[in-house]
Amino acid sequence: MILIKPNLTSGQRYSHHRLAARWLVLLLLSVSLTNCAGFDVGRLNPTTWFGDDEVNPPTELTKIDVEVTLKREWDAKIGNGQGKIFNLITPVIDGARLFAASADGTVAAFSANDGTLLWRERLDDPITGGVGAGHGLVLVGTEAAEVVALDQDSGAILWAMAVSSEVLSAPKTNGDVVVVQTVDEKLVALEATNGEQRWTYETTLPALTLRGTSSPVFATGGKVLAGFSNGTLVAVEASDGVWSWEERVAVPEGQYDIDRVIDIDGQLLVDGSRVLASSYQGNLMALDVNTGRIVWGREASSFHGIERGFGNLYYVDDEGVITAVRDNSEDVVWENSDLKFRSVSAPRAVGNYIAVTDFEGYLHLLSQIDGRIVGRTRADSDGVRAAMVSGAGLLYVYGNSGKLTAYRPD
Repeated sequence: MILIKPNLTSGQRYSHHRLAARWLVLLLLSVSLTNCAGFDVGRLNPTTWFGDDEVNPPTELTKIDVEVTLKREWDAKIGNGQGKIFNLITPVIDGARLFAASADGTVAAFSANDGTLLWRERLDDPITGGVGAGHGLVLVGTEAAEVVALDQDSGAILWAMAVSSEVLSAPKTNGDVVVVQTVDEKLVALEATNGEQRWTYETTLPALTLRGTSSPVFATGGKVLAGFSNGTLVAVEASDGVWSWEERVAVPEGQYDIDRVIDIDGQLLVDGSRVLASSYQGNLMALDVNTGRIVWGREASSFHGIERGFGNLYYVDDEGVITAVRDNSEDVVWENSDLKFRSVSAPRAVGNYIAVTDFEGYLHLLSQIDGRIVGRTRADSDGVRAAMVSGAGLLYVYGNSGKLTAYRPD
């Protein structure tokens, strides 16, 4: 995912080489092609780097009329959280258990209902991607380019398998294979039982990409869907990796490589026979899972996934504007710009609300009906950038410092 963005709309282009070069320096600090493992980008505030108007400052929070409170049900600490580089390690719920991991190699399992610690394990290598869970496995990816599978019941390491490059998103499993996307644009399937490689699908890596990858998803009909940094969404057969279809969610435009960044980095959303995807400097699209046919789309720039609820689709654009669009239409139900340029997270539906977090660690609840902010609390003073998860009326927020908190809207 992008850490530093130009804060320009996708239609704006740079007028001369000097400005393009300056933004290129900024992007190179946050893209996946840099060797920035030792650079503490995660704690810097890029809005303070320049004294001119090139970077838009975050919108100041204003007082809201609180209509709903966020009751803390439980919290826990998981290692060092996102660590010192720009990770997006996200918890996952499988059944009655929640699994979380931190950059320092800690993996832990909790009762999703009351936060009881079930087990805790420490890996030797830093974790950069995860967490995936299913069919008795807990899955993470490491900075050392390994996929590690742990037992859901005990936390014991079942296997670890090297892949071609670093893993920045959650591996997924259908019980037969584990699929993982690597930063060198490979989709790899490993045997769920022992980690042996079964097949690999790869595509072209652009000159510049955002730091991050989308996480593959399984769909009906035995397919695996994956979004790549070249703006394409691809479907292959889960059993053998045979190509099924490919469709562009975005087309690169512009003279400079920075203008042509069109990554699909947000979580794909499978909704029955459709898959919904978003791209940076591109579009939101719904495609038929079986054929790849485009069934809905609109122009937008987002490096987060799409959420649904109340007959709407919700997305956060690259400036932090939260928008609700009537599903399968061009009708905008509402827009909220109150959190513009605050590095707003992916939206998550919980009850009657849409939840987002920001770079200062505030959790905001918006009404799904009209988009008003109706609740707010600070979840982590170090900020929150990982996607939230929800279940059984609870909202789970994993802060950058490693603080995991379960909230209930009340």
